[in-house]
Amino acid sequence: MLKTLQRRYGTGEWRRVTVGMSYAGVWTDDRVFIKIGPIVGQRDTGFSLRAEADRATWLRSVGLAAPEVLDFGTDGAVEWMVTRALTGRDASQPWPAEARDRVVDGLAEVAARLHSLPIEGCPFDRGLAVTIPDALHALENGLVNLVDLDAERIGMTGPDLAAQLLADRPIDEDLVVCHGDLSIPNVLFDPDTVEFTGFIDVGRVGTADRHADIGIVTRSLGSDLNPQYHPGGAARFLRRYQDLAPAARIDAAKIDYYRLLDEFF
Repeated sequence: MLKTLQRRYGTGEWRRVTVGMSYAGVWTDDRVFIKIGPIVGQRDTGFSLRAEADRATWLRSVGLAAPEVLDFGTDGAVEWMVTRALTGRDASQPWPAEARDRVVDGLAEVAARLHSLPIEGCPFDRGLAVTIPDALHALENGLVNLVDLDAERIGMTGPDLAAQLLADRPIDEDLVVCHGDLSIPNVLFDPDTVEFTGFIDVGRVGTADRHADIGIVTRSLGSDLNPQYHPGGAARFLRRYQDLAPAARIDAAKIDYYRLLDEFF
């Protein structure tokens, strides 16, 4: 199938994309991207290319840039998706020092913009009633990478993670439209103007507690993988986000919880 899709959509040199945490194989010729991955049950989760295709199309329909889906299909064992490449450079790239604060502010601004969408218009539910069962499903099907946990959870077993996920569940949810995987490689900006140009890896978009995004993006800004934003990148994000969403109450315990939940996906 890969060769067929490459012949159908490509004219240049293909390379495999190894950056990121996608469970699917990803290839690009810089004009289009091809993703091919196994079908993981019949669940509408972040492990589903059908979920990603539907969400990319929906985001575009509400005015937020996401990849244009050119093709989607399945043969019953694997599924594939072909998207047109977006312009821009992702926020994890080595931005010039003078642009880095603008990138962090841009991350906060586009997160606040996404979170301001009316949840009644979003057809995708990623609240805890959905995502906790999805997390346990992922664990049961061997999809949780137990050797790549956050530092505070290194050495925990799958049952350890599941027990903590259930025991620490928040009693309420501040529901907004979330990206669901708002790590900084998944947000693109124009390299000259630092204007937002699009979201990628959108398979977990849906209504969820805003901390699902806040926890991931602040962890990403503070990660050793992104030292250009140290020190202070995560704190700057939170300040700018709070300026734009003054009614939002940032909860440190929820940030920790949604980082735990992200371990399963």
